[in-house]
Amino acid sequence: MKLRLFPQEPAGLILLSHMARQVVLATGTLSEILGVPASEHGPLVDTMHDHEAKSNELHFALLTHMRTSFVNPLPREDMYSLSRFLHEAMERLDSTAEMVALYKLERLPKRAADQVEIISRQAELTVDAMRRLDDLEELEDYWIEILRLAKRAERTHRIWVADLLSDMKGTQYARHRDIANQLLDVSRDMRRIATQVGSIIVKES
Repeated sequence: MKLRLFPQEPAGLILLSHMARQVVLATGTLSEILGVPASEHGPLVDTMHDHEAKSNELHFALLTHMRTSFVNPLPREDMYSLSRFLHEAMERLDSTAEMVALYKLERLPKRAADQVEIISRQAELTVDAMRRLDDLEELEDYWIEILRLAKRAERTHRIWVADLLSDMKGTQYARHRDIANQLLDVSRDMRRIATQVGSIIVKES
């Protein structure tokens, strides 16, 4: 038998999925930023701001939907937590893009691209998972895979920082470390989403 919550209006889950999609789009924009000269950062950072603004609109649309819907497919506190974590991930990506531009960083090490790739994969998995939150039977695999990717991000961060310590000093090290820390925090935000999903699975099993 499928594990299913009340079969209600799925609009809230669709909004969550759209928020996860904004994170996917943002990782694509950040990848572009990492691959161009500093002189070309400006328009791409503006695009990133647009992603963040759209995420903010979706977040508040979800809050409005939860207030005005008689019954939601998940407890309101769970939906709010998922939305908040998704928006915080988006805000961190936006901040990362802005810092790269402000610091005028070019040719970041491959570890930066690796972290963005991990986050992108986490977000892609989350897009589909958010749509399926009213049918929890197969979401355990999502939970486990996101945690696996998060562990990979932690290891990549450790290696990246070790490389920075070997290759850079002073201000240059601090600036690159800021970017490394921001990207790790985004991956951790995606892990928090998966952990929240895991909590929902446990509560509803």
